Amino acid sequence: MFQYAAGRALALRRGVPFAIDSRAFADYKTHAFGMQCFCADQTEAPSRLLPNPPAEGRLQRLLRRFLPNPLRVYTEKTFTFDEAVLSLPDGIYLDGYWQSEKYFADFADDIRKDFAVKAAPSAPNQAWLELIGRTHSVSLHIRRGDYVSNAAAAAVHGTCDLGYYERAVAHLHQVTGQAPELFVFSDDLDWVAINLQLPYTMHLVRDNDAATNFEDLRLMTACRHHIVANSSFSWWGAWLDGRSESITIAPARWFVADTPDARDLVPQRWVRL
Repeated sequence: MFQYAAGRALALRRGVPFAIDSRAFADYKTHAFGMQCFCADQTEAPSRLLPNPPAEGRLQRLLRRFLPNPLRVYTEKTFTFDEAVLSLPDGIYLDGYWQSEKYFADFADDIRKDFAVKAAPSAPNQAWLELIGRTHSVSLHIRRGDYVSNAAAAAVHGTCDLGYYERAVAHLHQVTGQAPELFVFSDDLDWVAINLQLPYTMHLVRDNDAATNFEDLRLMTACRHHIVANSSFSWWGAWLDGRSESITIAPARWFVADTPDARDLVPQRWVRL
């Protein structure tokens, strides 16, 4: 989603067409390509314009020799915001993560429209939306999964401790003057049910799975306020809520170590605890 948003905003800035390259998901084992659920334009770039093209025949190789690829590859240099991206010309292939709203903040409305879910909510999710709409709703996301089971991922990301969620909920209660009603999203809700004990009404949202995770994203965005994990999934759940009065709380430390430098990943208007 970050990659799409950065590329889409650059295309809008230049007033030129935009296309994606989803080839990496062909053998990506963590999850499948998941953009199909959104209204976003998912035009695939033709292989002749892509770096490292798939296997070619003799004629294609010959044509490539005399008709070089017109695209220029611009590779992300650091994890922090690179202002030069905003003024790149047409004919650019963006290679990187681009995890900062600064790459697309000037086209925030367009990006939010692109990430609207195409399908109507299922009956259970419609019921959740109605409950969220009539309560002082707060989305609370706990990311575990590979952050716990995969040693390499755990060493980089770690997980937010329960004290973070306790502080975040208390902060929202104090600032808003209202007891929050918590809508809890996680890839390990059984663990959450045992370990997360908060003195507020809590709803564990269990109706969706990996195939319908866009439903959870839509429910998160519908909540009035947000408590995110160090996870891009809940980052987007909060960011897609464009209401100025919405409060988002994020962990003070996004990664276990000081690198990568996450200073530009969390929007400045968000509260870090």
